[in-house]
Amino acid sequence: MNCNEIDLNLNYLITSEEDELWGLTVTTVGHQKISETEAYPPNNHPSEYYFDVAKGRILNEYQLLYITDGNGVFTYGSDKQSCFITEGKMFFLMPGVWHTYKPLENSGWNEYWIGFKGDIINNIVHEGFFLNRAPVFSIGHNERIIDLYLKAIEVANEERAGFQQALAGIVMHILGLMYYRDKTRDFEDEELIGKINKAKVIMRESVYKELCGEDVARMLNISYSRFRKAFKEYTGTSPTKYMLELKLNEAKLLISTTSQSIKQISYSLNPENPDYFPIFFKKRTGLTPVEYRNNAEVKLDD
Repeated sequence: MNCNEIDLNLNYLITSEEDELWGLTVTTVGHQKISETEAYPPNNHPSEYYFDVAKGRILNEYQLLYITDGNGVFTYGSDKQSCFITEGKMFFLMPGVWHTYKPLENSGWNEYWIGFKGDIINNIVHEGFFLNRAPVFSIGHNERIIDLYLKAIEVANEERAGFQQALAGIVMHILGLMYYRDKTRDFEDEELIGKINKAKVIMRESVYKELCGEDVARMLNISYSRFRKAFKEYTGTSPTKYMLELKLNEAKLLISTTSQSIKQISYSLNPENPDYFPIFFKKRTGLTPVEYRNNAEVKLDD
């Protein structure tokens, strides 16, 4: 079903068994602008998607709804928690979870949505990325995300061979940007952001040195407790773990491109505990340093 009007563009899509093997399929994508006087939701959706606002609904898929204009209310869960929705908010609907939403009276709103399902998103949610938190994300006005919705609508309208795979990529891009924008939304202190970015440069340039988070904080003239908290909130990891990952990446490069012994590499990178580094290496890569080198040599021979 395809319907194209000035203020409405919606698609409800079919999938094949082959599409489902990809791991993520899109079921619906669209955009509609609801005027201040229009009933919500409008009567242009299939029965499995149309819902009575007072009764709500439960879906068997995921949906991402992005509100770019107007205000409303989103209510969800068995305990019927309510969130006030303003422009720049995105809410993430989960399968099996009751919900309802609508724009406020005399407000109307502009909404984009995309529905999807599959093992890929099931695994992401199972790992806890979107659990134990309110399903509303503050991402502000983001032109890139709007462009992705519009591109998804364009691809869905065409329904050419491989369109489901293209749409799956767009979904993952929207999800990643939503997660990223929400994680960094509280960072408005440009000076602090500058210090964090400088810290990352210092760490990269000091990958062969014995450097700890306290050292970096002193170099930036900031208390370690404040630096560590800000760094973790902004990057998603602690300074210590970030430095370890840099050393791990450098170790991978040295192991696969040089003939240095594993012990030489471990000690040259000056980790806090050189003897533990090979254990850390296997924990992160699934291979011992020797196995990693042998695997790299096989690939080069191929």
